[in-house]
Amino acid sequence: MSSRFSLLLLAGASLSAFAAPALAQQTDPAIQDVIIVTGSRIETSTELSVTPDAAPLQGGDITYLTARTPGGARIGNGELSGQMQYRGLFGERLNLRVDGQRFASGGPNLMDPVFHYAPAPLVAAIVIDRGVSPVSAGPGLAGGADAVFKRIDYAASSDIAFGYDLSLGGRSVNDSVAAGGVTGAATDAWRVNLLGAWEEGDETEFGDGVIGGSAFERGVYGLSAGVRTGLGEFTLDLRRQNTEPSGNPPFPMDILYFDTDFARIGYSNEVGGVRVEAHVHSVDVAHLMDNYALRPAPLPALQRASYAEATTRGGDLSISFAALGGELELGVDGERIEHSVNITNPNNAGFFVSPFPQVEIDRIGGFAEWSGRVGMFESQLGLRVDQNSYDAGEAVVGPALPMGPRNLAAAFNSADRSGEETTIDTVARFWTPAEDGFSWRVTLARKQQMPGYVQRYAWLPLNASGGLADGNIYTGDLGLEPETAWIAEAGFDYASSRAYLRPTVYVRQVDNYIQGVPFDATVGVADTLVEMVAASSGDATPLRWDNIDARLYGFDLDAGYDFGGPLRMDGVLNYVRGERRDIDDNLYRIAAPNLTLGLTWDTQDWSATLEARAVAEQDEVSRTNSESATDGYVVLSAYGDWEIREGVRLAAGVENLLDHVYQDHLAGYNRNGFGDVPVGERIPGAGRGVFVRLSLSR
Repeated sequence: MSSRFSLLLLAGASLSAFAAPALAQQTDPAIQDVIIVTGSRIETSTELSVTPDAAPLQGGDITYLTARTPGGARIGNGELSGQMQYRGLFGERLNLRVDGQRFASGGPNLMDPVFHYAPAPLVAAIVIDRGVSPVSAGPGLAGGADAVFKRIDYAASSDIAFGYDLSLGGRSVNDSVAAGGVTGAATDAWRVNLLGAWEEGDETEFGDGVIGGSAFERGVYGLSAGVRTGLGEFTLDLRRQNTEPSGNPPFPMDILYFDTDFARIGYSNEVGGVRVEAHVHSVDVAHLMDNYALRPAPLPALQRASYAEATTRGGDLSISFAALGGELELGVDGERIEHSVNITNPNNAGFFVSPFPQVEIDRIGGFAEWSGRVGMFESQLGLRVDQNSYDAGEAVVGPALPMGPRNLAAAFNSADRSGEETTIDTVARFWTPAEDGFSWRVTLARKQQMPGYVQRYAWLPLNASGGLADGNIYTGDLGLEPETAWIAEAGFDYASSRAYLRPTVYVRQVDNYIQGVPFDATVGVADTLVEMVAASSGDATPLRWDNIDARLYGFDLDAGYDFGGPLRMDGVLNYVRGERRDIDDNLYRIAAPNLTLGLTWDTQDWSATLEARAVAEQDEVSRTNSESATDGYVVLSAYGDWEIREGVRLAAGVENLLDHVYQDHLAGYNRNGFGDVPVGERIPGAGRGVFVRLSLSR
């Protein structure tokens, strides 16, 4: 199957329109899926045409797009804080990158998950590691994705060439605007790009009113440069992102700011058939959140402002060369991550506490990855070994706090807070070359994931949950073991001139899966200091992070059919089931089965799509985590686009045509007293609204 046709398969979800030729040529559909976010229409060698860039805008969070793919779903924690779920796994379990860069988020509640730093106006494509991530992409329990930024690449000659890729869009459902892109100049020896984006929106409307405290603001600016010399290519990427006051109704606090700096220096060269690549990178996140500026303020004694910082320093070096009838890549990489969080009361100088005091996490790893022919199969075989170490400083508690937290801090400070773990990942992927449009594929893997710092070091019972936003209070466990997943999946890809079909079945057996469990056997009886402190914070039944045994299994597919002429149908079907193997219960926060179907009339210059998204009820819920079931729903949307002339494209449409009021199972629970959503209810989906987007490129 051609790599360009792999783009068409993702277009079945009505997402894609453009791919830089280099990206298309490097992408193998057996290994990666590609979602194209903005740009111009590409041509394909098949009779099926590529769906243009006209999918419902749905805000600047690109997890709205990843949720429209096979295996994909979205954890709805706010307009700028959505998380990608893939085959039931999300958060730090996924190997997510922004323009190839791995880094740690700043907020202990993942108000800034990785893709918070990939605004849609700057993203050219999202490359999804299909099924599991290759070991060369770094550690991670399951699949992953890379949000590839727009770029004006090197020119074909020494003459200076100028280019741009810009977009401007708006939505009526929250009076939002999103503008940005890249502009630059290049020759065959150098390139310089300037990038920037600005997004802002008001409170989101739904059929019964407004979602209070859902307004947002975010700005990004930076540059990307490269130079080719006789010694190789050198690259530089610098970026600053400022997230301004933004509401997060599912969380106990809102974003006052995220001020984040990115820097990355790269080098690549090829000498004597050996390809060398190296990078060093740095990310600094400064974060403030509070519970009174953007929502009804509690009494002065209960007001909180929390400051968080995170730094990531890392690097990688790899070489690749022909070996054993294929290509072998050898590499080393690593990073040092530091986290700190401090909670204060702005009305009381004596109230301060450090629930995550100077946490340090170090990782250094090495990998070997071979790609080539094994018998009748194309294959990718990989091995990764990582040495992980971790430590935390001493908790500090202000004099205004009661004795309960002070005693918990003393116990934490006297405990052994450091440790080391070795994790090992192996991946074996096999697929047959396409013959008559048909290709079989199978993947076997063993993947490991270290516990997060919130899960390990949460000595003080808090709502901090690494992004679950479920209202529960959690406490950590210094003795958590790494998660270990045994993965098997199989499927096939079929493509003809009129149809395509890509089903996959999979199972993930996860040992030492980390999930919240009751703190002790006497649930609701505050007979320990942790439970007493939690009860004083409003939750007499706290959960603690623990290792359990789990299983996730399911199937997904994308498919489409060309009826001849301009009419075609495309669809995506997802089903995932998460179970605990140690007790009779379900895993927490697993996406409901869903089907997306689009009927498109597509001509050379314009297209129009009527789309239905059907989501089943989800009653396979976690009793341990007091998870509520949700009803099924169907949402209709209509959208289209018009290529006014080369490089100028206009897209528009109507989301939620019938203004249906619905609650997605993965949406967070409202904790903001403003607006028309009762406190404690799931955040509803957006109501009926018009969107429009203008794209300009050269």
